[in-house]
Parts: sequence; structure tokens; C-alpha cells
Amino acid sequence: MKLSHKIPITPWRAQNTWATRPRMVVPLFGGLAAFGVGEGLLVQSQWGASPWTVFAQGIAKHAQISLGWSTALISLVVLLVWFPLRQRLGFGTIANLIIIAYVLDLTTYAVAVPHAIWLKVVYVVGAVLCIGIGSAFYLTCNLGPGPRDGLMTGLHHRFHLSVVYIRLSLEVVVLTIGWLLGGTVGVATAFFATTIGFCIGASLNVMERTIVWWRT
Repeated sequence: MKLSHKIPITPWRAQNTWATRPRMVVPLFGGLAAFGVGEGLLVQSQWGASPWTVFAQGIAKHAQISLGWSTALISLVVLLVWFPLRQRLGFGTIANLIIIAYVLDLTTYAVAVPHAIWLKVVYVVGAVLCIGIGSAFYLTCNLGPGPRDGLMTGLHHRFHLSVVYIRLSLEVVVLTIGWLLGGTVGVATAFFATTIGFCIGASLNVMERTIVWWRT
């Protein structure tokens, strides 16, 4: 499938990061909820998780708090780093912090851990699809970056470094710390890392084509 390398202009795109309307909030909340479900499915597969969730698992284990609370706490600390980097919050930034953490917690409580190999595969593939599609909706709302994305762009603008190297460095650092703290790293972690970019690109492409078709 052809991939999109840009964020398409959508009917629900906000003019500024605090200009919320119902047509913007629905895809934002839906996208973030899908993202949280995907993260939860990765965890429940017990084959590993995304780097930041591995980090959250390690923190949760030692702080004796739920995975959702750990995720929210990490996002809050990351937001504090925004201020010296002169990053600005948006409605989507706050929604990202709350919704993903809550839905992640809800998913890990409500969805059973599978025992069959084929079902674990379904969880992992479904997780990447949920996160890819959710990211596409979230990104096209233009209501502000998530805490981690904002950290990446803030470091990029502050130190004039490639976003590719910054993102890779952040992912490697948090994954390593999370693993050392007891987070679960496995085949799902590698699968996520190698496929999530393609899934987001494909989702954006489908979204762009659907919008063009609808308008014609």
C-alpha cells in the first residue's frame, strides 16, 4: 500500500491548538482511545510492549502503581521538560496524557492474557493497527503534540539535531531503562518498532484518499 509522508488537511483540523469543536474532539478522543487500546493489547500479549510502555512498566513495578498511572506520571514529567525547550501545550496534549493512560489501564484490566500463539499474534498485529490508525486521527486534529512528540520536536528546534536521531535516541534510552527496571521486552517490541511507521503512513494515505473521494 502507498504510504503518506505528510499530514493531510482534514475537515476536523483545528486552526489553533485550543480551538476545539465537536468535529475536532470526536476524532481526537477516538484516535487517542484507539492508541490506548493498542498499547494495552501489546502489554496483554506478554510478548513485549512499545519502548515508552516498557519504561512505564518498569516504573510501575518499582513504584507499585498501575501501568496507566505510571504512563501518566511519565508524560507529566516529560511536560515539565517542555518549559526550558519553549514548547507550548495544546488541548490535544492534555487529552493525550489523560486518555491514553486511562484507556491503557482499562484495556489491561478488561482484556484477558491469551494463551494460544495465534491469539497473541492477533493481539500484536491488532495493537499496531490500533496505534497506527489512532495516530493518524490524532495527528490530523492539529490540537497540539503529545508529551513525547513535543519533547522530540523541542529538542530538534533547541539543538538543531535530526528528529530521526532524536527519536531513535529517546526510544533506545527509555527502552533500556525500562528493561533494566523489569519491563517486558520481546518480539512484539521489535515488531512494533519496525512496523508502526508504515502503519501510520498507510493510515494517513487511506484517510487522505477517503477525504478526496468524499469531496468529489
